[in-house]
Amino acid sequence: MIDALTIAGRTFSSRLVVGTGKYPSHEVMQAAHLASGTEMVTVAVRRVDLSAVGQASLLSWIDRSKIFLLPNTAGCYTADDAVRTARLAQEAGLSNWIKLEVIGDERTLFPDNEALLVATRELVREGFVVLPYTNDDPIACRKLEDAGAAAVMPLGAPIGSGLGIQNPNNLLIIKEQARIPVIVDAGVGTASDAAVAMELGADAVLMNTAIAGAGDPVAMAEAMKHAVIAGRLAFKAGRIARKRYAAASSPVEGLIARGR
Repeated sequence: MIDALTIAGRTFSSRLVVGTGKYPSHEVMQAAHLASGTEMVTVAVRRVDLSAVGQASLLSWIDRSKIFLLPNTAGCYTADDAVRTARLAQEAGLSNWIKLEVIGDERTLFPDNEALLVATRELVREGFVVLPYTNDDPIACRKLEDAGAAAVMPLGAPIGSGLGIQNPNNLLIIKEQARIPVIVDAGVGTASDAAVAMELGADAVLMNTAIAGAGDPVAMAEAMKHAVIAGRLAFKAGRIARKRYAAASSPVEGLIARGR
């Protein structure tokens, strides 16, 4: 039975979402998407030449019959700018889904949660399916859900840092209180980071740099595919309790005593 991910009524069999930036070439990007098994990729609206045609267009390298396109508002620093960018994506025929980003600091690229909430409310009012990228703050995630977000996307670590999951307890709290999917976005560096995110109960993981910036992006994409699957299976299976001392795999209770 397929362990499907459902967001706003749309179902995905893959729980890995990947990006489209920083690849050595469009050919490598396309091969990495295939190796990852992803069914949803995100693309920065402000970095795509919507007038380009044929192979000159990034979008032509994405098989939209198999992969759902999730535009994002990367590079926006105000709520108004993010809302305008989302509208542009919709008018260009990309999607009425939007990965909403409103950056609050140029150096750390941390989200501006106040502006993010304003933009979420406006876009939900306009009929967009909004997936906001936010800090790993349980209160911020709860407010975004209350504002109508279809999923919340808390960071695992700063964008592109590769530091892995920095605040696992925060993600546990976010997942515990959420009634919508929780997608860990940003900070994954390698396959074990993706597995940890899924083992914590995340519904999906989104990444770009960890794959595109790897020495072999296609091989890393495949590794991430398996890591997400393994992490999800481990979460559903339920890990053993942590103990301070050893517990023998073959208990001594019931064993027949032997003489010297």
